[in-house]
Amino acid sequence: MPEGHRDTQSWPLSDAIEEFLSEPGQAVLVTLRPTGTIHAVPVSFTWDSEARLARVMTGGQSKKARNLVAAPGSRVALCQRDEVSSWVTLEGTGTVHDDPERLAEGARRYAERYKKEWLNPPGAAVIEIAVDVVMARNV
Repeated sequence: MPEGHRDTQSWPLSDAIEEFLSEPGQAVLVTLRPTGTIHAVPVSFTWDSEARLARVMTGGQSKKARNLVAAPGSRVALCQRDEVSSWVTLEGTGTVHDDPERLAEGARRYAERYKKEWLNPPGAAVIEIAVDVVMARNV
């Protein structure tokens, strides 16, 4: 593998990766449309290392949520990068939830990471990604 690049499924993740994922950055979320084409969109997200769960707050009718509802159990990728050359990609199975407890937990974590409240509009949902593959470069 190239220097600085690693593909890992070992847990716990390194302190450097955990720190990188705690910074209030943005990521690109990749889902598949029902046609099989790629849908990639910038998102804010949170990382729960203990549960190995990434969360993306969204509207239940967003394209990313509809893609996952249309294909239960489908794989997704979430990639955060810095302004230079470091990045971390989280891969796993994505699911969409709208129950109050999951929404509240997602909103709490969002507020903690981004230092602002999630607006929780009508029809809000949280995409939960059960992460089982982590790739990183220069982190």
